[in-house]
Formats: sequence, structure tokens, C-alpha cells
Amino acid sequence: MISRIPFLAALLALCTAGTVCTVGTASAADISVLTAGAFRPVLDALAPSIERTAGVHLIIANGTAGELAKRIQNGEAFDVAILPEPVAKALSASGNLAPTLSSVARVGIGVAVPEGASRPDISTVEQFRQTLLAAPSVAYLDPAAGGSSGMYLSKLFETLGIAQAIAPKAVLVHGGLVGTRLVDGSAALAVHQISELLAVPRIQYVGPLPAAVQNYTVYAAGVSPHAKNRADAQALIQALHGKDAAALLERKGMEPAAPR
Repeated sequence: MISRIPFLAALLALCTAGTVCTVGTASAADISVLTAGAFRPVLDALAPSIERTAGVHLIIANGTAGELAKRIQNGEAFDVAILPEPVAKALSASGNLAPTLSSVARVGIGVAVPEGASRPDISTVEQFRQTLLAAPSVAYLDPAAGGSSGMYLSKLFETLGIAQAIAPKAVLVHGGLVGTRLVDGSAALAVHQISELLAVPRIQYVGPLPAAVQNYTVYAAGVSPHAKNRADAQALIQALHGKDAAALLERKGMEPAAPR
């Protein structure tokens, strides 16, 4: 009987420059991954090479951080969860994630407009504020859905003194890619995490929020205490710290985070 090559060894082979590996497998191990939306484009891009090289099958599901936390607390089966660090820590403290967590990336918030539209000035906090006030409609994650960027923006609008002006023209998105509201014409401006804006075709990414009001979300990965494929799940997390993953993160609008 031919045993399956260990996932970690295969991933190390994947990261060896100039090396091409072919792995024969008797059966592919399923690894179920729950991920917050901002990290989904990274996993989607990495999945084919990981599956091909390691002989595993990634089953990826995403949602807002709040939605995923509830699903995990309600007993949904999974192997790996990738969530905003505060959410992951809370789930770890309650026993819903293993004690050891690994920070895998961070991402800031950016602005986008429809393809072909004039690029607004967001170079300073005041210019960003004026751009928000001038836009006929502004799309962002519904804070009530538990998305990290939506909750932050709701507070930021209050701090900037424009919450009442934004409310009647807000296009609140329960989950998913806020930038799609630019494509279907329901919004003139989208404010969302950069990786999720870059994942939407046919829109124009303007740039990140000004540094003084930028907010970074750090994403941490953890293994379910009930994971059926614990070794492979842990190896997947290790792969997210590799050189290939780091380069991909930058292309997707995220930054690598040192493992903790």
C-alpha cells in the first residue's frame, strides 16, 4: 500500500525554487477552511498549487467575522479558521479554537470607484471626508453583520462628524465583495478592505485610506480542537508563511504578518 506523502513535506517541495513535484495519492484528505472574506482571494489563489502538490482537497467557505464566529460557536465542523485576530483569540479562549494561533496577514481599508469614473482625492483626511460627502452613494459592510471594516467605518464616520450625512446614502452590504455594488450601479463609492476591492473586476481602485485614519485588520489562523486532519491543517497554516504566500499576499493587497 502506498501511503500519502505528508502534506508538510509536499509544501516544502513546492517552495523549493526550480523544483516541480508530482504527487500520487490514494485519496485526497479534505481540509475544511472557514475564512473571513478579506482572506478568501488569497486562499483561492493558493488552493490549486497546494491541492496539486500535496494531494489534499481544500473546502473553503467564507463569511463576515461575526457570522463565522457564530457558526463555529454553534458547532459547525471545520479544520482551520482564518479570522480577525480579536475574534480568533476569543474563540480560542472559549475552547472553540486550539490554544495556539498564528498571525498570517494584515490588510488595510481602501477606496474604489466605478471603472472609468474620475479618481477622487483621498490623500488627506479632509479630502477623504469631502469625497465621502460629495459621493451620491457610499457602499460599505453593514456593521450589524459583524464585518471588521464596516464596524470601523461606522465609528470613523462619527469621528469625522459625517455619520448623519452618510446614513441616507449608505449602501450597506451584509457580506461579500462591496466593490460589486460599483459594477451593478448601486453605489458611486466603495470603502472596503483592499484585498476585497482588488478581487472585483471592472472597478477602479483609488488607494488606501489616509494613514491618520487607516485601520489594519490582522488575520490569525487556528486549528479546530476537533479537526480530523490536524497535521495537514497545521501544515496549511505553516504554508501561509512561505515565500510564495508572502508574494501572493502583496499582489492581493495584503501584507504578511510574522507568525506568533
